[in-house]
Amino acid sequence: MEDILFTTIISAAKYIGAGMATSGVIGAGAGIGLIFAGLLKAVSRNPGMEAKFMQLTILGFALTEAMGLLAIMMAFLILYS
Repeated sequence: MEDILFTTIISAAKYIGAGMATSGVIGAGAGIGLIFAGLLKAVSRNPGMEAKFMQLTILGFALTEAMGLLAIMMAFLILYS
């Protein structure tokens, strides 16, 4: 009887932990929005440096997206370990 209760509690804790781990994707989405909003402001103020701004924006996008993917990876590790 105690083994069933223990496995049920562990299973519930895994689902709760995976749900909390996926909340990192919210931050990644907001970060990507802020990055491209900054690009639009920068290009509107200084159109001559659009190529440099685009390089920095793509780098920021990649790093921000990587953090979102790490959050999803952690959720899968919590669920399936």
